[in-house]
Amino acid sequence: MKGIRFYFEQQGFSTAHAEQLTTLFLLLAAIILVAVVGIVARKLLLKVVTLFARKTATDLDDLLLKHRVFASIAHMVPPILFYNVAHVVFLFYPDIIVPVQAVLTIYLTIIVIFAILGSLDALLENYNEHPVSARLPLKSFIQVLKTLVISSGAVIVISRLLGTSPLVFFSGLGAFTAVIILIFKDSILGFVAGIQLSANNLVKSGDWIEMPKYGADGEVIDISLVTVSVQNWDKTITVIPAYALISEGFRNWRGMSESGARRIMRSINIDMRSVQFCDEAMIEKLRGIFLLRDYLDAKIRELDDYNRRFACDTTVPVNGRRLTNFGTFRAYVISYLRTHPKINTDLTLIVRHMQPAENGIPLQFYVFCNDVVWGNYEDVQADIMDHLLAVLPFFELRVFQNPSGADIAEAAGSIGDLQQALKPNS
Repeated sequence: MKGIRFYFEQQGFSTAHAEQLTTLFLLLAAIILVAVVGIVARKLLLKVVTLFARKTATDLDDLLLKHRVFASIAHMVPPILFYNVAHVVFLFYPDIIVPVQAVLTIYLTIIVIFAILGSLDALLENYNEHPVSARLPLKSFIQVLKTLVISSGAVIVISRLLGTSPLVFFSGLGAFTAVIILIFKDSILGFVAGIQLSANNLVKSGDWIEMPKYGADGEVIDISLVTVSVQNWDKTITVIPAYALISEGFRNWRGMSESGARRIMRSINIDMRSVQFCDEAMIEKLRGIFLLRDYLDAKIRELDDYNRRFACDTTVPVNGRRLTNFGTFRAYVISYLRTHPKINTDLTLIVRHMQPAENGIPLQFYVFCNDVVWGNYEDVQADIMDHLLAVLPFFELRVFQNPSGADIAEAAGSIGDLQQALKPNS
């Protein structure tokens, strides 16, 4: 380099001017060299990597290309090269070397940050393509790593701008722990909650959850570091703090979906005044029901044996044991549900009388539908209720229903007709 300066001095330039021209010449040469090397690195590296990625069976290299990781790596070559030749270019101006290298360090740090973030995005996307990602989402962990990478990069950039060592900033973080905890409270709570949700397999993408406090009732579509996004059945989206799922609790319908059965629990309120003993005519009518034939034969034999054993006088209805239309209807409901093609008979199947109240006596059936699709499930339980309500009159039973306006008007009309009929002829 001193030879170049000597050349300019031989041309009649002063030493100061010769050093300036030498520095300018070296700077121009360095810029050209860095530009050429940068272009070659980007073109050659990206071309080779692209050809390699197309031939491999793995998708990870394709994702790294998609997220421009290799492009970022190629962009690292020029600043690294210029950083190493800076002491040659500015040989006569050593005071400039440190600021130039500081700027190059900042630029290189930013490129490294983008490369790391792109790599994390590529890894996450590749991981999400595997079935295990639904059970163990890693988005929240990736976001934590991104936060650490960006924070570390910011510390390095600031330290270079201030001309101090990054270790000074890292060593001083202890004094700002409380401030950091306050600023990143949601992130810290969300990170801890994400670990608990994933480790305990409490929720995953695709689960149907309910959280009434937040108006959430739908499918989990995203689990991030701070929030859990739920697409409700009306297509609105509810965003819930991740730590709220741990601290406040929620209902997850995954067990229902995985079991292949969904509970049906409905009641029919029977008017207690319609409950009565079955006479011979009613029993003969009920024998026409295929589902009740075996039950009636077995039950009648059981009742006859009991009444004969205890010499019960059956001419009085309250003596001994007798069939009732309500008990027979309950037996019919049990047989009907057991033979229904949409009812899972391997799980609980109960038909029971509930506590009588001012609205009649409820007959509740508790069964499981073998179709968990919401629309189909609703159709099944609606069909069952329709059928049971329609066959009630056949058992001479009535559904309890509070009087409506039409009932009151009809009763008033009947009273008016009766009063008119009782008036003496004038």
